[in-house]
Amino acid sequence: MELFKYTKNVNFMGKSKFALLLSIGLVLTSYVLLATKGLNYGVDFAGGTIIQVKYTNAAPIDVMREKLKSDMMFEGASITEFGSADEVVIRMKTTSSSVTVDIGDVTREALKGTGEYEIRRVDIVGPTVGKELKEKGIMSLILATLGILIYVAFRFEWRFAVASVVALVHDVSIALGALALFSVDVNLDVLAALLTLLGYSLNDTIIVFDRIREGIVANKGTELGENINESVTKTLSRTTLTSLTTLFVIFTLFVYGGEIIHAFAFTLLVGIVVGTYSSIFVASPILLWFGFDVKQYHVKLAEKAKREAEKKRMREQYESGVM
Repeated sequence: MELFKYTKNVNFMGKSKFALLLSIGLVLTSYVLLATKGLNYGVDFAGGTIIQVKYTNAAPIDVMREKLKSDMMFEGASITEFGSADEVVIRMKTTSSSVTVDIGDVTREALKGTGEYEIRRVDIVGPTVGKELKEKGIMSLILATLGILIYVAFRFEWRFAVASVVALVHDVSIALGALALFSVDVNLDVLAALLTLLGYSLNDTIIVFDRIREGIVANKGTELGENINESVTKTLSRTTLTSLTTLFVIFTLFVYGGEIIHAFAFTLLVGIVVGTYSSIFVASPILLWFGFDVKQYHVKLAEKAKREAEKKRMREQYESGVM
């Protein structure tokens, strides 16, 4: 399905300098936010307790706050609605120091007189476990990025690999900046969204790179910038359709999915927009700035074809008994 039909190529590379300034501005802003405001680590990484409470009627949040103030265990706890007015989540960055203390029983005692309710969930993560999860999460992002670097370098060329990794770092940096800006709780579901973003952004980039490589092989006399413009133009219809359909699904999850997947959907919403942009305006121009030589690439292809032809000839001679 062709959404766009062009009679001439769009000059994407002509807008690359403006895109570069925009990307640098967004990435630097993200790093400033991360350095000053920081990420709001949730219970999974910071440790603590989550208690989900469902009331028969609307939850009296103000009364609950007053009741919980009387117990030191709930000092600094936050109470927020969880999808509807009758359901709330109590979050606190402390855990019980005794294994004999049932947090659920303590909560029931503290919330006496606030109405009819039931405690649906109690999740407790110790600070040691939270630190371990955070370290493993960071390591998983680093290993995924290194794996992508090796894969793209093997499939294409080292400049393509560097370009794709720069685009991925660009996407993850901006996504983390958005999480810091809106104080989104960073838990395991956000980590899953970031890893999903790596795969989604790389998929878009690889498709563009594939078309660029095809264009380099087919049009030997074409300049790299013109080749990139033609390749991106040819993939624009596919990229737009894929991004829009994915965006519709994630936006639906963000609006109607409830509090439990809100952070996951928000991260992907930002990531899809930024990832689509970076495939065109970040990854592709880097090939130009890194001095990718089309003529030298054709020489390498010719040498590779010569070696393969020689191997084939020797194999045929061996099979026929002539050496």
